[in-house]
Formats: sequence, C-alpha cells, structure tokens
Amino acid sequence: MAWSLKQRVLLPVMVVLLLLRTSPSIAELQKLKHTPTKADQPLNILVVGDWGRKGTHNQSLVAYQMGEVGEKHNIDFVISTGDNFYDDGLTGVDDPAFYDSFVNIYTAQSLQKIWYNVLGNHDYRGDVEAQLSPILTQKDSRWVCMRSFILDAGIVEFFFVDTTPFRDDYFTDPEDHTYDWSGVLPREAYLSGLLEVDYYHAYMSRQVMDVDFALGQSKAKWKIVVGHHTIKSAGHHGNTVEVEQQFLPILKARNVDAYINGHDHCLEHIVDAESGIHFLTSGGGSKAWKGDIKPWDQEELKLYYDGQGFMTLQITESKADIVFYDIYGKVLHTWSLSKKLNHAASI
Repeated sequence: MAWSLKQRVLLPVMVVLLLLRTSPSIAELQKLKHTPTKADQPLNILVVGDWGRKGTHNQSLVAYQMGEVGEKHNIDFVISTGDNFYDDGLTGVDDPAFYDSFVNIYTAQSLQKIWYNVLGNHDYRGDVEAQLSPILTQKDSRWVCMRSFILDAGIVEFFFVDTTPFRDDYFTDPEDHTYDWSGVLPREAYLSGLLEVDYYHAYMSRQVMDVDFALGQSKAKWKIVVGHHTIKSAGHHGNTVEVEQQFLPILKARNVDAYINGHDHCLEHIVDAESGIHFLTSGGGSKAWKGDIKPWDQEELKLYYDGQGFMTLQITESKADIVFYDIYGKVLHTWSLSKKLNHAASI
C-alpha cells in the first residue's frame, strides 16, 4: 500500500527504542580494539575537528602545535570530530585533497598514530564511500573512518555516531548543496497503516538502537560518545535539535560521561547541570568564527573560545583530564573528572 509523506509519522525516540528492543535480532556496532602500548600508563588522546582546508585558515599552525603537544604527551591516537575535507568532501579515493589536507599536513612524528574519524556534513557533500574506503587506509595507514562504531580502549569505550543524517534540513532544504545519501536511505522509521512499522532498515532508528544497545552492554569505566554535530553548544549552530532529541535521553539513561563534537568552529566546554554530562566541542582545526556566541548559563559554560585549536584527553581508571590548547600551544582551559575505583558501569 502506497503512502504519501503526509501520511507518515516519525516515531518518538523512546517509542522507537521500545519497538526496536522487541526486534528478533539486534545488529551490533562494529567494535575496534585499541591495545595500549604503554603498560600502566594513562591513555593520551588528541581531539580535533573541522580541519580539512589544505593548510589554510591556520590549519597548518594547529597541526604544528598538535605535533608538539602530541610528542609531550606521547599520544596513543587522534580523534577527528568530522568535516575532514572542505568544502565538499572528497571527489573519490584519488582526490588529491586527501594528501593536501591530511597526509601532508599532519606530518609530525607524534601524529603518526591511528586517526579515528567520523563524518561531518561537509564530508557528506562529496563521495562518502571514498572516506570509508580501505583504499585510503592503504594510502595512509593512520586513516580509520566509519559511519558509526565503537573503539574499545580498555578503561574507556568511545562510541562514534554518524550524526549528519539526523539533520532534517539537509534533506528538506539542502540549498545549493548536494549530499551523498548512499547507504543512508531509507532514513526514517514511520508508522504506516494500523500497526505496520518500517523501522528495521531505517537508518536513524537503527543507529539509535545500536548506540543504546552498545552503551547498555558496555562495562567500561568511562563511556564517551563522539559525533560531528552539537548536542549542547553556545556557538554559531547552537544545539542540533534532532540529535539532541534522539540521543540526549540515551546519554542520560546510560550514564555517559561526555559527548565530544565538532561542527561549531570553536573550543567549548559545557557541563549539563541536570545530568552532569560534559559536552566538549573541538571544532577549531582550521577556520573559526570570531565573536559568534549565543547566551548560555554561565554556571554550565566553563569555556568558550572563538579561535582555532584542539583538545587533549588523559584518562586513567580514576581520572580524566581535559585540556584545550590554542594555535600557539597555550593552555586555555583544564578540567578533571574523577571516578571511584570501584565504580561499575551501568547496564
């Protein structure tokens, strides 16, 4: 039976989760394993986002300081929060932008570690499959990019989420942009007819289910979710309503420690007063937006920096240290999170 768009009703997130949990089979996110090379040492991570501009807009300066800080901390790996290649992603696996914006920019020895990448909205304006292709990993073994996945680093698990398909306006009002939705459609879960539910193969509801299930199964001491789009931000884009509606209830229910994103071209730290979740924006990898800030509760907003830079995480069983740096290597902001050593992850 055919149905028009007006006859389709998008299911609320909790209803979708209830229906999906009754599914006869549950797909699991692919899990990658990071084995620390430094026994009994903290896990050290660099986080950068919104960077791929062939060295312009201070990308090269940020890269240089990343190399300096990376050497000082002997980092284990790098996390990219998306918008890896401006303005319109890659044209294919042979696009020279892969070298011009990545390989030949992040050349410091300390940055020759695995880069775990999510896709941003600008990446979706090009050939998405190119960034996901193992051919790029053959060109540079550092490159790891998937739509959504888990990185198990022992005491911490990172849950990488593909947030771009959740933005309604990219579908309904793309302006003059063309998005590559191969692998995404059908996007939504709809009620059709009386009890028919087309949810099993719908991209968004599958992601919501997979992330919720994975967080619930995690036994890691720390649980951190990574996506491109904001959930809470005082920056230019502000809160991404669709991502906030779909994922914030899950982050709260599953006792997630932090959500890390890019998208807003700034460095930012918000601590949600209700849940205690830390919202960390690292979107200062190249072009930044001077003075573009929205009003926010000053009790929650611990840092807002409208320039370029990056952040680091240093994680042990009992403590996570967050540090933000500018393009000169100056420390802008530090924060420490602590856990009891006998803390058990919620399931």
